[in-house]
Amino acid sequence: MSDLKLFHGPNAGYVLELYDRYQHDPASVDPATRAFFEQWTPPDDSSTATTLPIDGVVAVAHGAEVPLDVAKIVGAARLIRYIRELGHLAAQIDPLGSEPPGDPGLDPAIHSVTALDLAALPAEIVRGPLVEGARNALEAIEKLRGIYAGTVGYETDHIQIFEERAWIRDAIESRRFFQNFDAERKRDLLERLTEVEVFEQFLHQTFPGQKRFSLEGTDMLVPMLDSIIRNTAVAGAHEVVMGMAHRGRLNVLAHILGKPYAAILAEFHAANRDEGASPASKGTVGWTGDVKYHLGARRAYKESGVAQMPLTLAPNPSHLEFVNPVVEGRARAAQERREQPGVPTQREQDSLAILIHGDAAFPGQGVVAETLNLSQLAGYRIGGTIHIIINNQIGFTTQPSDSRSTLYASDLAKGFEIPIVHVNADDVEACIAVARMAHDYRQRFGKDFLIDLVGYRRWGHNEGDEPAFTQPRMYEKIAAHPTVRALWASHLEQEGIVGAAEAEAMVAAARAKLQQAQPQAEDQLAASEGTGYGSGATVDHAGSAVPAERLLALNQSLFTWPEGFTINPKLDRVLQRRAALSDDSAIDWAHAETLAFAAILADGTPIRMTGQDTERGTFSQRHLVLHDAKTGARYVPLQALPQASTSFAIYDSPLSENAVLGFEYGYSMHAPGVLVLWEAQFGDFANGAQVIIDQFIVAGRAKWRQAPSLVLLLPHGYEGQGPEHSSGRLERFLQLAASDNIRIANCSNAAQYFHLLRRQAALLTREPRPLVVMTPKSLLRHPRAAATLADLTHGQFQPVIADALPRERAEHVTRLIVCSGKVYIDLVSNAEWATTEGVAVARVEELYPFPAAELKQVIESYPELHELVWLQEEPRNMGAWGYIEPRLRELAGRAITLAYVGRPESASPAEGSLVQHTIEQAHIIASALSGITSAQLT
Repeated sequence: MSDLKLFHGPNAGYVLELYDRYQHDPASVDPATRAFFEQWTPPDDSSTATTLPIDGVVAVAHGAEVPLDVAKIVGAARLIRYIRELGHLAAQIDPLGSEPPGDPGLDPAIHSVTALDLAALPAEIVRGPLVEGARNALEAIEKLRGIYAGTVGYETDHIQIFEERAWIRDAIESRRFFQNFDAERKRDLLERLTEVEVFEQFLHQTFPGQKRFSLEGTDMLVPMLDSIIRNTAVAGAHEVVMGMAHRGRLNVLAHILGKPYAAILAEFHAANRDEGASPASKGTVGWTGDVKYHLGARRAYKESGVAQMPLTLAPNPSHLEFVNPVVEGRARAAQERREQPGVPTQREQDSLAILIHGDAAFPGQGVVAETLNLSQLAGYRIGGTIHIIINNQIGFTTQPSDSRSTLYASDLAKGFEIPIVHVNADDVEACIAVARMAHDYRQRFGKDFLIDLVGYRRWGHNEGDEPAFTQPRMYEKIAAHPTVRALWASHLEQEGIVGAAEAEAMVAAARAKLQQAQPQAEDQLAASEGTGYGSGATVDHAGSAVPAERLLALNQSLFTWPEGFTINPKLDRVLQRRAALSDDSAIDWAHAETLAFAAILADGTPIRMTGQDTERGTFSQRHLVLHDAKTGARYVPLQALPQASTSFAIYDSPLSENAVLGFEYGYSMHAPGVLVLWEAQFGDFANGAQVIIDQFIVAGRAKWRQAPSLVLLLPHGYEGQGPEHSSGRLERFLQLAASDNIRIANCSNAAQYFHLLRRQAALLTREPRPLVVMTPKSLLRHPRAAATLADLTHGQFQPVIADALPRERAEHVTRLIVCSGKVYIDLVSNAEWATTEGVAVARVEELYPFPAAELKQVIESYPELHELVWLQEEPRNMGAWGYIEPRLRELAGRAITLAYVGRPESASPAEGSLVQHTIEQAHIIASALSGITSAQLT
């Protein structure tokens, strides 16, 4: 080993302490030290002049002339390690003064050292910037304890990467983020805190009893956001995207997003004057609005020397943490450039995501963990999110001991190696320093950082509650506790920076601004009433066909591999059939999808597609990502497509529906010109993302005037695979459909799916709506569901498809079977179908918006019709029956009988046995053909 160092005295003890750490956790020491310890055994002799050769550790010259007790040195070194790793357990992070949990390891006696022992040791044993000015180890350790057990608690020992741990330790002990607090900056902070406090007090006094979810007790959130956003803008970011629940939202809207006071006050006046009414009840269509503390906002951030930067706060429902993945998706969309073919180019520094959490919600809601898991995945990484927990030390009325099984609200983040810093919300400078640290860490390492802002909640959960009912002792303390503005004003007065009169003048000025906004609020309220948007139920279906020569050229490009690329032999046979596209080819579902994607990319619309196993396809049907059979190298034909003029992205998602669907929703909202698709492994797995579906996808347009266009692909169809692999829960989406908010399709063949995708891409900017597609499983390769080249090069998507019966047969039709999706194939595949007289079938391919005009035209084309049958394979209380019955009844009129054919009502979507399924499916088809009525079926 080269460059051997001789260690003695405190350095010998330090090396022994390092070795002790290495034995417990090899990753806790740097690589060079770890390599040495793998080959080295400490000497048995614990003499005071131990000589230790080691490479990569710098010797410290202590200047001592007398032998030192190595046992005391090791004890001191262990105490130092405990302070650095567990000092947060003794930190004074609670503004209300509760006793910190503490740890015995922070007591020198546990390590067999006393104050006298430490005073006899040199300061250099601490190592680092704290040695400067310290006369001995005792003084250096007290400085260390002041940093790690002050009003900031640092939790970083779970970070495994040595470079990050070294940076964090230097940042903490150098105190560099506590610098640059001159008199002007301190005065600015007082002005900001005054605005925050007076805003809350004004609302409290002016609108007593109205919900506002006050920020009081964690007022420093706003100055901290100021610091993070300012530093992000200076660093050259192009956008900041934020997400938060209710607590402090109005204050953030006012002071970070720049929402005018008058606009916020108008919302309070509206609630007072017309409680419970919405614009929709006053004659508008589609727009219902939302309560004021759910709303989002967007502003152009601009400061001297900084280019204009968009700042967005995403709207959020009462499902507190579900906005987290939505914000992540928005940030990713802001980072990517999609103007060139291939993979989108991403610059992680172009946008920053800030997520503001509640202390009860962060450990309590699973979407938090799901979102954190996305942070380092290729399809979802955004270069780090800054998290801030607004820690009120209480849920609605629930104590921490009843809401989490961990010491801190932030402990979940440890599993993702996220640095955690707890800070006392009454320490103004510490809060700003921590915000600066979070920004710098994210800039340097591109990873998440979490700030636990520990404060309190001055009022009840929603200002209408009496918190003393459940937390009497806590609220006795809060009532007597001065606000952070008052504390900071007093501090600045003692420093001679701001006098008491000037501080009061700031309060008066802030209140005057709010009072001036009062008359404007009524004017804004009157101007906003009656606004909304119309319901454009008519959809343009044209423009989806692709000329044959263009489609053939695209197909040739799709099935041309790089030289030397080896396809798996089994897969090669499938792909070669697709490559040989001709007029008489049977184009299966996945092939039609690939051709649709290729044509969409050639038209200039970017595509992003994700889902569990989506690259290959759950049913081994898609194969958009190929793997060399010999090397494992990846090749994505759509990313190498020469005709493409824009990007294509596809990713296998983690085993999550909730966070992933939220992410894709956010991406589609922030990049409205991109065709964004999410595919469930099986349709019913969308259950795991029901909040995202209910609160964002189907309601975002009505509540927040958003225009989502996300595509959901939900495999649906009864093939005897059991209850959990049959139903995409079509009925739930139909229940959520209203005011032209979504499109719901259940296609019966590949050509329809091709045209549906092409139409959706064409409507992204003209008529954006989410599209829910019940995609098939057994139909993926079924010959009756295949398309021809002519089907793709002519025509368009058809919401209703009628039987192509000659006129003479149509005149004798007495029973019309109406169905949707895969059950049509089951029906026409039945041997009796071809010989059944007087029966026709019509397929409803798009269930919502309901194609009433098209279906009425079909019904009227059969003059002798007297029986209308709705056929479905789902149970009667599921599927489309509950939605479509009143619509069919209206179309049928009194002269035509309406009957239901399908499974009887059930608590479970399908049978758990293939044998039972086969019997029931055959019974349903036979019933539809023979005309058994719904009464006989049930």
